[in-house]
Amino acid sequence: MGIVARLAAGAVAVCAIGAGAFWVLTAPVRLDDVALAALGQGDATRGERIFWAGGCASCHARPKAEGDARLELAGGVELKTGFGTFVAPNISQDPQDGIGAWSVEDFANAVMRGVSPAGEHLYPAFPYTSYTRMKPADVADLYAFMKTLPAVEGRAPGHSLSFPFNIRRGLGLWKHLYLSDEPVVTFDDPPGDAVLRGRYLVEGPGHCGECHTPREFTGAVKTGQWLAGAIAAEGDGIVPNITSGEGGIGSWSQDDIVNYLETGFTPEFDSVGGTMVEVQRNMARLTDEDRQAIAAYLKAIPPHPNGYPRRQPKPTS
Repeated sequence: MGIVARLAAGAVAVCAIGAGAFWVLTAPVRLDDVALAALGQGDATRGERIFWAGGCASCHARPKAEGDARLELAGGVELKTGFGTFVAPNISQDPQDGIGAWSVEDFANAVMRGVSPAGEHLYPAFPYTSYTRMKPADVADLYAFMKTLPAVEGRAPGHSLSFPFNIRRGLGLWKHLYLSDEPVVTFDDPPGDAVLRGRYLVEGPGHCGECHTPREFTGAVKTGQWLAGAIAAEGDGIVPNITSGEGGIGSWSQDDIVNYLETGFTPEFDSVGGTMVEVQRNMARLTDEDRQAIAAYLKAIPPHPNGYPRRQPKPTS
């Protein structure tokens, strides 16, 4: 065999080994048997709390749905980002167009691992990077509640993504780097039960960091600037800093935060606006104990200065 042929054969072998390694490293990873066993039977009454804490209706109800229509999870909300446009799918109980045919195990793998029943990676526009911190029993409760909601026919449009973002398999590498069920914030001294409860709600089902934390160019949140505020995923709006750092909510008392989550009014009597309107409506459905816990956690976490660039004033004509 000549040297050219040997080099060609070697190149083919290297490519084959690389392709095989890529295929193994990017394979979807499902929940293990221990986590699946922890799901339990699920309770719909407890699941309703998780439904509102997780903001399911905010993305998966039809755009601008009100009242009972917020429980018709037909999807269709668009999230336009630098990676392309993601469209929230139908997650109603319709067995063809929604998730009515999913088992609780299917549901838990989607929520906590970002893996569909067909074994495909789900895009992290669905915030499983936060939901992975949820307790399996809470996921089972959520599943039980969602089984009580109506089936809605009609499949939402698919995502509109350009290459290479339309290649789902590559998300396996992304998950190896960024998917973790460990808490974001750890404390030098053991915190009280309220702070721990708030940490779970904020970092897990509430997925507050998905909007309130700046992101890497890869789309992953910068945990070193946790909840420091960010440029909105859509447009050029700002998601505020909710730490006690410069530009944040350090002047707010714990009661101020609780009142804001319940009523939508700031200490200055401004009202909630933008996409936070939906979030606040969800928070208002939680118990006062939950809102107190969220506020206690926000007062306990490390302060950070604003995590978004200072905006230059617009020139006047």
